Amino acid sequence: MKIPRIGNITFFALFLSIVVLNTGCSKSSTSTTVANIPLVLTTGVIVNVTATTAQSGGILVSAENGTISASGVCYSSTNKTPTTADSKTIDTLKETGSSYKSFISHLTGLTANTTYYLRAYCTNEAGVGYGSVLTFTTIASATSALVTVSTYAGSGAQGYLDGSLAGSQFNNPEGVAVDASGNVFVSDSFNSLIRDISTTGTVSTIAGDQTIGYHDGAALSAQFYSPNGQAVDAQGNIYVADFGNNVIRKITPAGVVSTYAGTGVAGYRNGAATSDYLKSSSDSLAVFNNPQGVAVDASGNVFVADRGNNVIREIYPTGRTRTVAGNKVKGFINGTAAAAFFNNPTGVAVDSKGNLYVTDQGNSALRKITSAQVVTTLAGNPTQTSLLNLPSAITIDASGNLFIADEGGRIFEYTSAGALNFLAGALNTSGFVNGDGATARFNYPQGIAVDASGNIYVADQYNNCIRKITLTAAPAAAGVIKRKLITK
Repeated sequence: MKIPRIGNITFFALFLSIVVLNTGCSKSSTSTTVANIPLVLTTGVIVNVTATTAQSGGILVSAENGTISASGVCYSSTNKTPTTADSKTIDTLKETGSSYKSFISHLTGLTANTTYYLRAYCTNEAGVGYGSVLTFTTIASATSALVTVSTYAGSGAQGYLDGSLAGSQFNNPEGVAVDASGNVFVSDSFNSLIRDISTTGTVSTIAGDQTIGYHDGAALSAQFYSPNGQAVDAQGNIYVADFGNNVIRKITPAGVVSTYAGTGVAGYRNGAATSDYLKSSSDSLAVFNNPQGVAVDASGNVFVADRGNNVIREIYPTGRTRTVAGNKVKGFINGTAAAAFFNNPTGVAVDSKGNLYVTDQGNSALRKITSAQVVTTLAGNPTQTSLLNLPSAITIDASGNLFIADEGGRIFEYTSAGALNFLAGALNTSGFVNGDGATARFNYPQGIAVDASGNIYVADQYNNCIRKITLTAAPAAAGVIKRKLITK
């Protein structure tokens, strides 16, 4: 039987529609995927905040198959989730040497003493992608504090002399720490001594016999080899990174020096801190390689910037050691635990939540390690040495503000709100000058510590002295006092 004509027409139309649909699907599968909004990160630090200016930026993680038409940061003092409808910058994306592009944003015309909300953005044909929101507060000039640098101890002459602050002499001091009472302890490295600057203004020697060596025992007969970073616990015990001996030493308030961890031989191994903690004949002793920075938390855990091994280590009060982050290989990679890479870490500080902060000197960067061992970069990188230039030491105050010394001759503050501010010195301009922050000059600053009153102490190595940085309040309006931070 013949199929009716209408049926032929219907069948043909149906066949044609299938062909068209299949052809359409085929064309779609081979065409460019429709763009999504870009993936963007806000740079995790606000730099050099003044009364009217600040610096930020962002990273383009992915253009999401689109073409970036604009990038920058948007900000507002009223909108806590600012958009491009608010104030914004328009900045140029630049290659970073990795698969990402980044941009730097300079904010001007801000209002003094005002809190701003800021986030990075990038725009493509699909829309606007935003990073996370950061907050910062501009400086209030009328209620500022002035940064003043002075010489706290030492005459500037290389030597060894106890006595008054101005009459004392040091020989390349590299480490400094402060106890709860305000006593300042100094690793007088080239004298192989540990010195004490009392609150009454007297410099004395508390450990070492001025001979390079490795000997435990009574403090004044003990021997060190280029002692470096220090930390003081709640009981008044001093922990010293004995750089040349590859060990961590402990000095008790009773004046006894012992080896807290390490064997005296350079290497890399976790295990028992000392032979007293060996669990069996097959157990091993921990080994370090040129440890430089030390920190201690409220529970008595001691953290070590194990410079020669490119790792951050932890010594438990139970006498066991572990590696918190890093894997001995030099590099600059964020990640978790052994997946992260460091390059000659020099300093370490710990906050009340168990987060660690590291001056990663070879990478000219400030790194953070969470209590879950996740490593991120807060500021700096190997190609941006004008921001941080070979940072050498770090300390933290009770409010969570970090203070950083870099070998380029500058002192910085990284606030708990995430702002990196220049305090004193000048980049790659050495000298021995006291005065306000912009005028002051250092010569290879190495150690840094802060006391309960917010005074900052710096081991100014090549000037053979300890410097003090104070923040002196100007007349305050509305009872508010903030720091006036010098910009570069």
